[in-house]
Amino acid sequence: MRVGTGWDIHRLVEGRPLRIGGVTIESDKGALGHSDGDVLLHALIDALLGACALGDIGKHFPPDDENLKGIDSTILLNRVLPLLEGYEIVNIDCTVILEKIRLAPYIDRIRESIASLLSLDISSVSVKAKSAEMMMMEVGTGDALIAQAAVLIEEKDSKEDLYWV
Repeated sequence: MRVGTGWDIHRLVEGRPLRIGGVTIESDKGALGHSDGDVLLHALIDALLGACALGDIGKHFPPDDENLKGIDSTILLNRVLPLLEGYEIVNIDCTVILEKIRLAPYIDRIRESIASLLSLDISSVSVKAKSAEMMMMEVGTGDALIAQAAVLIEEKDSKEDLYWV
């Protein structure tokens, strides 16, 4: 078994859609980023790459690559999945930290989106939303958001090996 963690932050600006976990969230501000700015999928990608000791999202998808400008982060996630060859995802635990946007009505849709993208049962995907309690500079003022992700992966067929011990 291997564990990976990921973390990402994006500034919120007017005139961009807000995507979190592959779901469009109603908001007058969206995440500023080279791609679509999906902070949760970026943290998840980092966690998956970290679990396999393959670096981070910037190594695989450089922010100066013009071919990636505005790209949907679900595409980036799909490009990372083949790198996990030999491993399967056991579970995911994510937290989104933001101030003025309420995620509670979207949590189940975000969980379903991530589960679908990764071919997981929804019971293996946890997503939580927290407030910055008006602290943490830009996050506390509603001008940024943060996501954290932790993943547990295991070698395929490792469960079967345990029966032979």
